[in-house]
Amino acid sequence: MSDRYPLRVYYEDTDATGVVYHANYLKYFERARTEWLEARGLDHMGLARDHKIVFTLADLRLAFKRPARLDDRLVVVTTALEPGRVRMVFKQEIWRDNSCLIQGEFTVACVNITTFRPARLPLVMTEER
Repeated sequence: MSDRYPLRVYYEDTDATGVVYHANYLKYFERARTEWLEARGLDHMGLARDHKIVFTLADLRLAFKRPARLDDRLVVVTTALEPGRVRMVFKQEIWRDNSCLIQGEFTVACVNITTFRPARLPLVMTEER
């Protein structure tokens, strides 16, 4: 099952030509993963405070297809792939209408907030929704 996160491209997101600056796509993907987490009843601050865990990006791959532009209405589609014990892979895409603009795959690792050693993913993240 995939989650959808709508967003709009603002002036601050673009370069001088009105095209989304490449690093801002990473912000869009991060926001969508945060929304994915919150849809499962979790939040970053609560996990750090109550469970002493945080997430770190372990790997990412991006494939740029087409540019997003100022005032575009976009949708970030997030799909969690099979989780491991301490890692989860997310497939994410950004769409404008019926056109995929960028595809990404992100490996997120769960670590202890103090030691940064691997920690188990919360059970709710590994359950099918």
